Amino acid sequence: MATHHDNKQKNKHSHSEHSGHENPSHKTNDSSQGGSEHNRQGHHNEYEGHEHSSHSSHDHSGHEEGHSGHHEHMVGDFKKRFWISLVLSLPITYLSPMIQMLLGYEVNFTGNTLLLFLLSTIVFFYGGKPFLLGALDELKAKAPGMMLLISLAIVTAYVYSSLTAFFIEGSDFFFELATLIVIMLVGHWLEMRSLMGASKALAELIKLMPKEAHKINASGNIVEVSVEELQPGDHILVKSGEKIPLDGEIFEGESTVDESMLTGESVPVEKAPGMEAIGGAVNGEGVLKIKVNKTGNDTYLSQVIKLVSDAEKTKSKAQGFADIAARWLFYVAVTSGIITIAYWITTSDFEFALERMVTVLIIACPHALGLATPLVTSRSTGIAAKKGLLIRNRTPFEGAWKLDRVVFDKTGTLTEGNFGVTDIHPSNDVTEEDLLKLAYSVETQSDHPIARGIVKEGKERGLELYKVMDYRNLTGKGLKAKVNGTEIAIISPGAMQANNISFDVKTYEKLAQQGKTVVFVLKDNDFQGMIALADIIRESSYKVIEELNNRGIETVMMTGDNSRVANYVGDKLGMSKVIAEVLPHEKSDNVKKLKEGGRKVGMIGDGINDAPALAEADLGIAIGAGTDVAIETADVVLVNSNPVDILNIFKLSKASYRKMVQNLAWAAGYNIIAIPLAAGVLYFAGILITPAIGAILMSLSTIIVAINAQLLKID
Repeated sequence: MATHHDNKQKNKHSHSEHSGHENPSHKTNDSSQGGSEHNRQGHHNEYEGHEHSSHSSHDHSGHEEGHSGHHEHMVGDFKKRFWISLVLSLPITYLSPMIQMLLGYEVNFTGNTLLLFLLSTIVFFYGGKPFLLGALDELKAKAPGMMLLISLAIVTAYVYSSLTAFFIEGSDFFFELATLIVIMLVGHWLEMRSLMGASKALAELIKLMPKEAHKINASGNIVEVSVEELQPGDHILVKSGEKIPLDGEIFEGESTVDESMLTGESVPVEKAPGMEAIGGAVNGEGVLKIKVNKTGNDTYLSQVIKLVSDAEKTKSKAQGFADIAARWLFYVAVTSGIITIAYWITTSDFEFALERMVTVLIIACPHALGLATPLVTSRSTGIAAKKGLLIRNRTPFEGAWKLDRVVFDKTGTLTEGNFGVTDIHPSNDVTEEDLLKLAYSVETQSDHPIARGIVKEGKERGLELYKVMDYRNLTGKGLKAKVNGTEIAIISPGAMQANNISFDVKTYEKLAQQGKTVVFVLKDNDFQGMIALADIIRESSYKVIEELNNRGIETVMMTGDNSRVANYVGDKLGMSKVIAEVLPHEKSDNVKKLKEGGRKVGMIGDGINDAPALAEADLGIAIGAGTDVAIETADVVLVNSNPVDILNIFKLSKASYRKMVQNLAWAAGYNIIAIPLAAGVLYFAGILITPAIGAILMSLSTIIVAINAQLLKID
């Protein structure tokens, strides 16, 4: 976003033809700093153990594509295991003594028990493999969760049933084993299928860098070389429209450079000798010669890659709600099982004591638990899609309703990222329409964001276009052209003062204080009036800030723009706090500070410079029209690029959490009664839960959970 005062020329950042309007947001020369640790709340860790030792190379894209394909493979693997296990569970059910007893039929042929054992063994090892491996990971991490609880139940059921099949007296649990694995597989398959999977943020970042450069050798000749071959001190040539290969200092040439992909700000920056150039930025119409001063991991873009990589590798130990519930059920099951066998082994025979303990351990992991959260996840993901939300990372989304603060990027998030005309001040003898006609006609020749804003206004008003001739850019000043035989110039405040042309300074100062960019229109060097432009605030931004403030959630705007622009937008919207003139690498550090004291922070942005902050936040939200890097780093994407959709994140997160609590209560709640009865506390009164009764209770809770999940909705 541009500002206006020519007395800020110390920033050396001016914009294209309207270069008098500096953009202090592009203060990226120190952006190679950073690299702090990032504690990512629940972020899907696809990069752990993969060191990015040379970010200037292009080898990482293969890894990223591999990770994305890995997620798709996992979804397909769960699906395949589910269908095979389901098919095998049909004969297991038919051969199960418990089902025979319940339905009143009998299967008795030579080898029926052996066949039941073999089929169950296949289901246990093939269908149960993901849970057994997951249980090992949870044990290593000392974080019991769903995988360990499932594994406890299926290992207990398999081992005990195998013993009863050949060695000891007792009821087998092959039916429970098969159905538990099948239901848990379908639950995980549904949940994984409803989410997007692996992030490709690093691959998207690496794509920004060109692979080759035009090196100027000692003889002054241009040689095509690989970017990896360049060293600090080398001279390179960047032609018009090309990406700048590496960070360096311009020593010859003038041009405008589009840094929006890196900084998230929309206004091109005019570059001249002595100024810094950032690798990955796009050169405009001029030709630049640059002395390379940073390569490899020292470049600005590599620092951004490192910040994102650190955040994605540093996975939080926070578990999802279902894992927390499963962890407590695991502790309850183990404790209850130990107490049960310890009691009955002293008062009854070993086989009875063992059967009671096994029944307790299996009942503690209800079938419905496998569907309690996946069905809610699947349902809420569908609702989210209809509401313009794309959920990429489940755990942060589940906790969205707990957020204390929401941090907004400005350009492209709270604002449209496009200039629009806000004020027109013609001189005494000129009408507003005549002034705008002149500017509209001349600006049609330019592609500058300020020009596009004026052209847009002219088109919306349906103004007449004059014929324009002899169009010229005035480097560092503005532009000039012939209109109806007269010379029309559209210039900056600095050019006005340099030419000693008088104008209404008081009005100009007022507009400048509001963070607006002002251009001046001259006709044959005679002042015609001034036009003010600003990055237009989205209408929906007013609603979302008001609603969040009413909910008691602190709203923070964090931007690279100077404090005048930031405070103007912040005041208009009623933001709780404004953090201005933030260098891109500092955004994640600011988010980290806002999280101090246990505060939960959400971050919404659209630029590459927002990616590390999105990864650092408890919940990262990306604008759908933003850069691929921001989208790939975020936990939730606003598909319609409408900030007001954030409100639906809060509503849906709260509603989903409520349904998960209800479902887990239904799935595991009966354990309060079932576990003591399975342990035999009322055995002497003739009340004992048999495997058959346990199966009926499990089926009932599964049906209730499925119906309850479908009742999820938001206003």
